Amino acid sequence: MVDALRRLEYRGYDSAGIATLEDGAITRRRAEGKLRNLESKLDREPLEGLIGIGHTRWATHGKPTEGNAHPHATSRVAVVHNGIIENFRELREELIAEGARFQSETDTEVVAHLVTRELDRGKTPIKAVHASLRRLRGAFSLGFLFSGEDNLLIGARLGSPLAVGYGEGEMFLGSDAIALAPFTNTIAYLDDGDSVALTRSSATIYDAAFKRVHRTIQKSQASATIVDKGNHRHFMAKEIHEQPEVVSHTLTSFIDVVGETIRLPEDLPFDWKDLNRLTISACGTASYASMIAKYWFERYARLPVEVDIASEFRYREAPLDKGGLSIFVSQSGETADTLAALRYCKEQGQHTLAVVNVPTSTIAREAEVMVRTLAGPEIGVASTKAFTCQLAALAGLAIGAGKARGTLSAAEERELVHALIEAPRLMAEALRLEHEIETFSRDLAKASDVLYLGRGTSYPLSLEGALKLKEISYIHAEGYAAGELKHGPIALIDETMPVVVIAPFDAIFEKTVSNMQEVAARGGRIILITDAKGAEAAAMATLKTIVLPEMPAVVTPIVYSVPIQLLAYHTAVIIGTDVDQPRNLAKSVTVE
Repeated sequence: MVDALRRLEYRGYDSAGIATLEDGAITRRRAEGKLRNLESKLDREPLEGLIGIGHTRWATHGKPTEGNAHPHATSRVAVVHNGIIENFRELREELIAEGARFQSETDTEVVAHLVTRELDRGKTPIKAVHASLRRLRGAFSLGFLFSGEDNLLIGARLGSPLAVGYGEGEMFLGSDAIALAPFTNTIAYLDDGDSVALTRSSATIYDAAFKRVHRTIQKSQASATIVDKGNHRHFMAKEIHEQPEVVSHTLTSFIDVVGETIRLPEDLPFDWKDLNRLTISACGTASYASMIAKYWFERYARLPVEVDIASEFRYREAPLDKGGLSIFVSQSGETADTLAALRYCKEQGQHTLAVVNVPTSTIAREAEVMVRTLAGPEIGVASTKAFTCQLAALAGLAIGAGKARGTLSAAEERELVHALIEAPRLMAEALRLEHEIETFSRDLAKASDVLYLGRGTSYPLSLEGALKLKEISYIHAEGYAAGELKHGPIALIDETMPVVVIAPFDAIFEKTVSNMQEVAARGGRIILITDAKGAEAAAMATLKTIVLPEMPAVVTPIVYSVPIQLLAYHTAVIIGTDVDQPRNLAKSVTVE
């Protein structure tokens, strides 16, 4: 079971634990911190038993202590939980009034006591779980182990993913296929609102109305071996270097390389020509990919675009034209806010299209159309290859929309597609600058604050660069549109302030150079990411320059992502932070 938990480390966690039955009684081992702490405890105090549950917890309620680690248990039931129980306070007060004694600060323990109360009232385990589920509000997946029941596990999901694994004389529950891959590749994904009762030879699935249903059993493509770092020090480094390959895979999934044309998904439920507006919603890094896509759709398809952070959009009750199109971008396909935004748009009569990395995810299944990014499993919490694959997919969609709307000629389509085809090679060339970029990172590692500046598509890329740096190095960083510098941020500039400027030599390059001059005049230390023409035009004494190949504008966000990722990565390595699993962060954010 520890092996399965290790496969979920990429999601981010701060404690871990396992519960099993020994002579019919629930026995637990838990530890705060990394899995190695749990393993050490298990070495000293082994667990026996042929049935069990385990979890890596990312703290939402209560500090990341052993006492708050999962599984939580009473004498009758143990539970693991991903998500948030929104009404836990009122339930906790109700249960305390009835005599329940709580041992943790978590919302999860409420579930254990609710189920225990129903068991004490004489209900069977499955009926006790169903009665308790009716009381819960929030987004969650749950796994239950019962004392005296050595042939029963129960799972339930509402908002958070849960999968059933089918083996030979054994059955499994897991957050995703990656966790189950060492044991089985035969998987059934539970639908939202489903629960399941597992024995060693069967799975009985119930829908939200607690009626028995069948869910499709399929073969998973998840690798049966844990993804390793290869020759790299960290998963993040490995994934940065994988980008030429995975971006190539993503591009060739919708590009006719020979004809240099875009192949849009067939049988679209909408006509690009009929659209008056496009809405794109996402969170975190995916929202910055969406902001870049706005430039592409408006330029190449002449289609007005509204980009919104999903956590804001879902509560704004934005007016939407029936029959319009909304796009949702997510690496995991399980991002809670993005999923909620998708469901809102469907209620408003919008067509929905998902750009996701996990084709079996909830967002992929609930959207009308799925465009898959072929990044493969991304283990590092800070997104790298998923981001560039999202950009590749969104660029292809924008060009395809332009061709369908008649705003791009066949010749223009071929020119743009040809540029996309060259992107993986250009990314490989950018990776060859790693040693030089590492030397620049030594300067960043000494800073307490860093500014990133850019114009056009380089503006969202500056936001992404700042996010990467603060995610993994814990250095405060902010991204700004370069033209906004004199509207406030310039007050921060002094001799201690590094400023990273993302500026390919293009039609607005001279404007960005003017902003650089303003920084230089105040002693700011500039790192310029540009091409040979830009380096020549911007030469100044205080300038450090990362010189990339010249390239068409459509691919600059994809290729320029590489140096900003490497800057953040090497800065974090120099500082000595946990690059792959930065503090307080989770890979798949399935809670608000």
